[in-house]
Amino acid sequence: MQMDGGQALLKALEFEGVEMVFGYPGGAILPVYDSVLESGIRHVLVRHEQGAGHMASGYAHATGKPGVVMVTSGPAATNIVTPLADAYLDSVPIVAITGQVPYGLIGTDAFQETDTTGITMAVTKHNYLVSDPNDIPHIVHEAFHIATHGRPGPVLIDLPKNITDAANPDSLMTWKDPGPLDLPGFQPVLDADPADVTAAVKLWTEASRPVIYAGGGILKARGAAELTALAERTNTPVVTTLMARGAMPDSHELNLGMPGMHGNYTAVMAMQEADLLIALGSRFDDRVTGRLDSFAPDAKVIHVDIDPAELGKIRMPDVAIRGDAKRVMAAMLAEFGSATLADHGGWRSTLSGWQENYPLAYESAEPGGKLKPQMVLERLRDASPKDTIVASGVGQHQMWASQYWQFDHAYTWLNSGGLGTMGYSIPAAIGAKAGMPDRTVWAIDGDGCFQMTCQELITAAVEKIPIKVALLNNSYLGMVRQWQEMFYENRYSEVDLGGPVPDYIKLSEAMGCVAIRVEDPDEVEAAIERANAINDRPVVVEFVTEPEENVYPMVPGGKSNSEVVVPPFQQKERNQ
Repeated sequence: MQMDGGQALLKALEFEGVEMVFGYPGGAILPVYDSVLESGIRHVLVRHEQGAGHMASGYAHATGKPGVVMVTSGPAATNIVTPLADAYLDSVPIVAITGQVPYGLIGTDAFQETDTTGITMAVTKHNYLVSDPNDIPHIVHEAFHIATHGRPGPVLIDLPKNITDAANPDSLMTWKDPGPLDLPGFQPVLDADPADVTAAVKLWTEASRPVIYAGGGILKARGAAELTALAERTNTPVVTTLMARGAMPDSHELNLGMPGMHGNYTAVMAMQEADLLIALGSRFDDRVTGRLDSFAPDAKVIHVDIDPAELGKIRMPDVAIRGDAKRVMAAMLAEFGSATLADHGGWRSTLSGWQENYPLAYESAEPGGKLKPQMVLERLRDASPKDTIVASGVGQHQMWASQYWQFDHAYTWLNSGGLGTMGYSIPAAIGAKAGMPDRTVWAIDGDGCFQMTCQELITAAVEKIPIKVALLNNSYLGMVRQWQEMFYENRYSEVDLGGPVPDYIKLSEAMGCVAIRVEDPDEVEAAIERANAINDRPVVVEFVTEPEENVYPMVPGGKSNSEVVVPPFQQKERNQ
C-alpha cells in the first residue's frame, strides 16, 4: 500500500494501539496534521506545547500506556523540552513527534529550525531524525518499545517536512508492517540472578530493624500487589517515596508513609535508624537521604533496580540486584519459603512510639483566620471517591497533598518528582482524565503553579475533559517564602504574587470553567460537594488559605535526616 510519510506516521501510531495524541500544529508538521483528519486517533488541541507534554505524561501515569505528544519544529520543539526532562527523571513512557525543516535545509538556519535531536539528547532515552519515509514504521515501533521496556522514559522522533509532505515525491513509501525488533544495544535484564536473590533473603532474615524503601519503580513495574505481599510475608515496615505514593495502601498497618525532606517523622527516622534498607525501584535521591554521609549509618543495603546505572550510584549496596521490581519481588517471596526471620518486636515498638508522639499534625486556624491548607485537603480527601486521581503541582501544596491524602489505590498520584516542574498539575490532570474518563480527577495547585499553565483549562473546556482544580491560594510562592523565613531571616525577596491579582474566579469563568471561591471554613464542604457534582465542564475551587503556613516536618537542606524539624508546637511538647 503506497502512502506519504504523514499517512505512514498515523498508520504506525495506530499499529501501536495509540488512541489519543496531545499536540499543536505548525508549518513543519502540517502534512502529518492533514492526515490526522483521516485517522481514528483522537487529537487533543492544547494551548501551549508544554501543556501537551505534561498531558501525555499524565495520560501515561494514569493508564500505564505510553503518552504521545506531537508538535512542530523550532520553538514548539523547545517548548516540550521541559516535559521531556520531567518524564526522563520520573521514568514516564512518552513518544514525542516533532516536525523539522526539510532535510536539505537542516544546518542552514532555516525558519523555525532547531537541532531538536541534539537539544533533547540529554533528556530522552533515545531519539531519531528520520531521513527516509520507508523507515517510519520500524522507527515508530522501536520508539514505543524503547519507551516502555526496561526503565521507562521518553523517546523523540524528528520528522523533516519533505519526509511527510504528499506534494513531495520523496515522501512516498510502500507500507510494510514492522518486522521483529533488532536492538542489540538495548536488552533490559528483567529476571534477577538467583544467587543475588538468595543473598538478599539471607541478609533480610538476619535484620532486626529492616525497612522497605519503596520507590516509583514499583509502580512502573506494576508491582504494587507484590510489594504488599512481600511486606506482609516478612513483617517489614514500608516507606513509600513521593513517586511511590499508593504503591502500598496508606491504610495498611505496615505502611509508615512518605520519607524525605517533608516526609513524616516516623518514616524519616525509620530509615535513619534501620539496620537494613531494602531499596526497591528507588534511587537514593537527595531529597530522601538528606546529608548523604549521615544517612542510615548503620544500615546494610539491598538495592533492586532495572537500571544498572542506579546500583551503587549514590549508596553502595551490600547486595545489588538488577531486574524488574515486580519479578524480583516475586522471586524473593518464593525464596523466603518457610524461612524464619529475626525478632522485630523491639523495632515495631519503637516505630509505634514515634507514630504516637509525632503524627502529621497542624494547628487549627484562629477564629476568623484564613483556611488551613491541610484542613482543605483532608476535607477534599474525605469527600471524594477513594480511587480519585490526584495530580499535584510543585511546592507546599504538593507536600501537603502527599501528606494528607490517603492513597489506598495505586496509580492515583501524579506529580513532578525529579524535575519539580511548576505548572505540571493542570495539564497532567487533563491527560489523566482523558485516559480515564470514568474516574474523578482533582488537580491540587498553588497560585504560582496555576498561573503558569492555567490556559490549559481552555483545552479542558473545549475538549470536554471535566477535571476539577483545588487552587490553594496563599498569594505567595509558598515554598520559597518558607525557605526565606527559615534560612534567610525573613528576607522575602520576590515571592509576593500580588494579592488580589488576578481574580481567579473571573479568569476561570472566562476559560469555560465553573468557579467557586471559599474563604470561610464552614463553606469548604459545600464547595467540594458542589464541585464533585459537576461533570460536564471543568471546575476551579479557589481556597483562600493562610499565607504564612509552613510545611512540617522538614529536613533542612544539607542537614542530616536526624535533624528533622517537627512543627513548633510538637517541638515545645518534646522540650517539656
